[in-house]
Amino acid sequence: MPSLIYIAVRTLVEYVYRSGSIDVGFRTTSTMAEGTKAHQKIQRTYGEQDQKEVHLYTEIACDEYVFGIEGRCDGLLVQDGQLTIDEIKSTAKDIDLITPDAFPVHWAQAKCYAYMYAKEHQVDKMRIQLTYVQVDTEQQKRFVQEVAYGELEQWIMDLLRRYAPYADLLYQHRCSRNKSIERLSFPFDAYRAGQRRLAGAVYRTIEEGVSLYVKAPTGIGKTISTIFPAIKAIGQGLLEHLFYLTAKTITRTAAEDAFVHLRTNGLVVHSVTLTAKEKVCFQAEMSCRKEDCPYADGYYDRLNGGMLDMLSQETLMTRPVIEHYAQKHRLCPFELSLDAAYAADVVIGDYNYIFDPRVSLKRMLAERRNQTALLVDEAHNLVDRAREMFSSTLVKSTFLALQREFKTRSVEIYQSSKAINDYFVRFRKLSEDKYRVEKERPEELVALVETFVLQAERQLASSGGAEPSPLLLDTYFAAQSFVRIGKLFDEKYVAYAEIDRSEVRLRLFCLDPSYLLTQMGKGFRSHIYFSATLSPISYYRDMLGAGEGDYSLSLATPFSADQLKVSVLPVSTRYHDRERTKERVAQLLQQLVENRQGNYLFFFPSYAYMNLVYETFVEEERPDVDVIVQQVDMTEEERERYLTAFQADNGRTLVGFAVMGGIFSEGIDLVGDRLTGVVVVGVGLPQLGLERDILRDYFNGIGKRGYDYAYVYPGMNKVLQAGGRLIRSEQDRGILVLVDDRYLQGHYRSLLPEEWRDYTVLNVRD
Repeated sequence: MPSLIYIAVRTLVEYVYRSGSIDVGFRTTSTMAEGTKAHQKIQRTYGEQDQKEVHLYTEIACDEYVFGIEGRCDGLLVQDGQLTIDEIKSTAKDIDLITPDAFPVHWAQAKCYAYMYAKEHQVDKMRIQLTYVQVDTEQQKRFVQEVAYGELEQWIMDLLRRYAPYADLLYQHRCSRNKSIERLSFPFDAYRAGQRRLAGAVYRTIEEGVSLYVKAPTGIGKTISTIFPAIKAIGQGLLEHLFYLTAKTITRTAAEDAFVHLRTNGLVVHSVTLTAKEKVCFQAEMSCRKEDCPYADGYYDRLNGGMLDMLSQETLMTRPVIEHYAQKHRLCPFELSLDAAYAADVVIGDYNYIFDPRVSLKRMLAERRNQTALLVDEAHNLVDRAREMFSSTLVKSTFLALQREFKTRSVEIYQSSKAINDYFVRFRKLSEDKYRVEKERPEELVALVETFVLQAERQLASSGGAEPSPLLLDTYFAAQSFVRIGKLFDEKYVAYAEIDRSEVRLRLFCLDPSYLLTQMGKGFRSHIYFSATLSPISYYRDMLGAGEGDYSLSLATPFSADQLKVSVLPVSTRYHDRERTKERVAQLLQQLVENRQGNYLFFFPSYAYMNLVYETFVEEERPDVDVIVQQVDMTEEERERYLTAFQADNGRTLVGFAVMGGIFSEGIDLVGDRLTGVVVVGVGLPQLGLERDILRDYFNGIGKRGYDYAYVYPGMNKVLQAGGRLIRSEQDRGILVLVDDRYLQGHYRSLLPEEWRDYTVLNVRD
């Protein structure tokens, strides 16, 4: 008996009609909510006999399989006795640029619905209508075809034959995957203390379809303890897909290593690692125009062959693997990784692929979300990352430059840019202070920017094969973002402006991202947020959008108390005291390396403060001590050289100066004698500034501890991350010194891990 394969209409047509996917590349500034509203507005105009959101299903035998095809058409209309399938598409693009043959995938989707309805109801002929609606102007445009049932039947059989090899590959893989998961055991000899409890909590959370917030100490093995139960949930049919989301490349590598261990243990899964476009681009200068890039020109003609090749030969598709197949089939490696992600069991990538409204994987269908869990690593980073995702900025000088560039080239770009520049000029003249904060959305500016986006889109579309103006292109994307974020603006936003002479910088600033994170993550079966520093856990539950039914879990350290010796040097590291106390801090660091040979990391709250103490530290020459210093914007090779210097058998003392919250303060493992001691100077508070003060005032205003939310909790998180570099395994021993008198205060002491609180106070003379 042939196997039955269920497939959504959208999935089927997107595979065959790769060159024009349904949402990506079409709905460029429209959010899903805007699209839904546009659909509903058109559906409200339907007549009494018309139907909306019609569920359709049919089964078709093709080759070795029976395909169960399912979908929901937007409208079934009865017009002059004829039946019409209405497929509605919303866009923020200029609707005048859309032609009847612009998006074959839209016709294909509608044809599938027409065939399914005609087959079930034995209709000889169907009309198909594409209805396009511009979300800002509500302008509509329609195209209509009439197709006989026989033509539809022949067309859909051809569609399935083209899809069948891919379906066969996925079906065979799924069978192998499930058998391998059934036999899969934990890939290490034994669980560390707390690991089994964490794994059990993750599985139960997925089983119940809720979310989990986990504070699990450094070194417990969080990565494998979350991945393993999630894979087991796939084997039990609770999930089909898994996203492992990270903020940094180094934690992505930890996830890849976990899957290598599981593969060695017999696991068969397709996992894909997503890497930023600028990092994997093969071109010397990144340009996605087909005129500039041979990997973009004809990409969709070669994609299916490349995908079938890679998926049939590989399981763990890391960056080198993707680059290999991209070169082999002359494909853009970034786009190949995205297309492979939709076919994969596991996707490893940055937070923004799920949560950022500008770059999220929009083609993921609602039914797939229901079968997907999110594992959010180092989840403490998501709060500030989310604020950035949901905020947007415009700068006056950009539009003045555009106004000048296009004065004689395009009257539309000139006028729309001038209108925005004139707005900023008036705004600057009316503002008496250097900054201004408003709780209301700047309606006039948003409207002007919407007009600019439409004009810029027309200009870019009409340029043909000519190289577009880099300034216009960059400003177009910034303006798109501003319009999109403007639509999200509510009581959890402010609009603030900074004025510096003739320059004006206006920012739509998200104060509390919790609601928007919830909306962007809506529909996924489970969210697992975990970090060694998700503390205080009540703060992170609040900021990440926890619901009443969601769980929290705090695990104790698995390591013994004698592995770590903690001291506090109670001197002031406040900004106005740093010059006065720098010699005491440097003296402590000097004594530390003199008393015990080894490898040390000294963390500071800023580059300026780090360099201040560094200059004092190196005034006295020490021929037996090597010193390395973190630099701003280090390349990957420079970072690797920095970390490689920490070797257990150095034979000399090594000191690394670094910055809290930077690339060396989290996600790195210097196990055993590779790290002897860590010194954390200061309490990590963010620099005093306008945004942090706005956050403080907002949270005070809604009855929370504003200073803690804006400064203390984010700062102490950096302290915990930096100190957490020291003890990573049962064999590690080390010295941790916290330098600041505030560590003796009850509030700051309560934010330290329990194993750090039994510290020794070092005597100082101020």
